[in-house]
Amino acid sequence: MLENVLRAGNLISLFDIVIVATVLYWLMLMFKGTRAERMLWGLAVIVIVYFVSQRVELLTLHWILSNFLGSIVIFIIVVFQQDIRKALVHMGKPFSSRDIIRSGGVLEEIIKAVSKMSKAKTGGLIVCERNIDLGEYTESGVEVDSKVSTELLLSIFNTDSPMHDGAVIVRAGRIYKAGCILPLTEKELAKPLGTRHRAAVGLAEETDAAIIVVSEETGEITLAVEEEFYVGLDAERLYTDLKRLFAFKEAPGKPFSSRSR
Repeated sequence: MLENVLRAGNLISLFDIVIVATVLYWLMLMFKGTRAERMLWGLAVIVIVYFVSQRVELLTLHWILSNFLGSIVIFIIVVFQQDIRKALVHMGKPFSSRDIIRSGGVLEEIIKAVSKMSKAKTGGLIVCERNIDLGEYTESGVEVDSKVSTELLLSIFNTDSPMHDGAVIVRAGRIYKAGCILPLTEKELAKPLGTRHRAAVGLAEETDAAIIVVSEETGEITLAVEEEFYVGLDAERLYTDLKRLFAFKEAPGKPFSSRSR
């Protein structure tokens, strides 16, 4: 009888460990590539030192760490509220529009438009929504709710159009709104990069959207995603990167760090 109880207790303990390990692994995947990831590793080191100091009776160090860990939850919420918001959105929105974007020729139409805009040096800013809802950034725009087409995008970004200075939001495979005003980054960017690039980086800092910028001065194509900046892309590379983003929620590759800041 006692052996059965102990065996059941061991199974429960093992199950408990597996659950905790799974949750920790899930959290690390969720915060991978963000500032919060480095924070979690730092906290892990502090927790280890905390238990070691308790074990070897380093009373002063243990007291300091005990008080620090007691208020760490509030500290994390205040400092990493944007990363936490992203994680909660991912958790509460397991199904996204990535498959819709990749199907129906949506990416192909966007690439055709971007390629023509690049050759004609027509400035443009196209935002493709991924997992985080962009509702708060669309209030300033004009509702379009139309199928994505090369002709419509070229029309919107035509210099005679009243909406050409704003951003186009693509949601669930459709052009949702146009002429949207995006938040500008406070980072220092290279001189050739203008307001559209600052808006792209600003939105990438707050959401997981894929933002395509076409320079009005040079025709250069840029992709901003997950706080990174990928410059000097051609149509083929942009298409490959977008397919990867909407298939795996990954960043497209190594950033051109010399021009990304």
